[in-house]
Amino acid sequence: MQARGLSKRFGELTAVNRLDLKVQRAEVFGFLGPNGSGKSTTIRMLCGLLRPSAGEIEVLGCRIPRDAEALKRRIGYMTQKFSLYEDLSVAENLQFLASVHGLSKTASRQRIEELLERYWLGELTRQLAGTLSGGQRQRLALAAAVLHKPDLLLLDEPTSAVDPQSRREFWDSLFELADAGTTLLVSTHYMDEAERCTRLGILDTGRLVADGSPRELMAHLPGRPFLVECSQPRQAQLALKGIPEVLAQAQIGASLRVLSGAADGRERIARRLQEQGIHARVVETEPNLEDVFVAVTQRPAQPVQEGA
Repeated sequence: MQARGLSKRFGELTAVNRLDLKVQRAEVFGFLGPNGSGKSTTIRMLCGLLRPSAGEIEVLGCRIPRDAEALKRRIGYMTQKFSLYEDLSVAENLQFLASVHGLSKTASRQRIEELLERYWLGELTRQLAGTLSGGQRQRLALAAAVLHKPDLLLLDEPTSAVDPQSRREFWDSLFELADAGTTLLVSTHYMDEAERCTRLGILDTGRLVADGSPRELMAHLPGRPFLVECSQPRQAQLALKGIPEVLAQAQIGASLRVLSGAADGRERIARRLQEQGIHARVVETEPNLEDVFVAVTQRPAQPVQEGA
């Protein structure tokens, strides 16, 4: 799957701005970005639901939007909002979708039985979808999205309404699909989920500002993270607020995590705190994806390319 110069404009608003993207087969590619960054719009263009304003898209050998109808038979799409019929049972929802995809009665029965067992829905077959818990709805939605064995699965913030245990089980299911050869493109705003992806694209105001594996992105972090250990982390945070060498800061328990864009950031931070009468120990720490996210979405940045 690849896109070149992909853009989408809604009147004067540019939701996606000249995006170049390439996703390999069986890759778990994650879209990370703040709300309104263009993640959902990009996914909808890639699967043919939304016509781009400019650019070229090729997915599974299909040119979009020309071959959008042919592509629909080869992809699965799971949205953030539960989109199945709430007044139908679990089994009835899957049976209906099997008929939509043109599965024979025998193939439909076998596939549905397989999915009910795989996604722990066997005891819920007669339960109305509208009465399921968040985790149960998520498992049903995933079963529905992969019922026709798609080559590509697109998931738009699929775990936003479930608990951490359900999220963990959901990601185990996604990796099983990837191991079987399915390509996955997932949008998320959870850093722990982003770390699970084989590659990440970080979007900001419709632009791709970083692209690479989580390890590569952290290795090329445009800044250095520090931990400030002191008895007054809140006062330390206020003292460092607004100074140009500090890109971001957040209190983590009794410590303050500070991202600095200066080469001598440690010395500057320590000096600033000392000037404010705050005794603190400033130590460099390992970068994480949140550091990368904050750094590339707070200032202009060149994309960090895979293999850089």
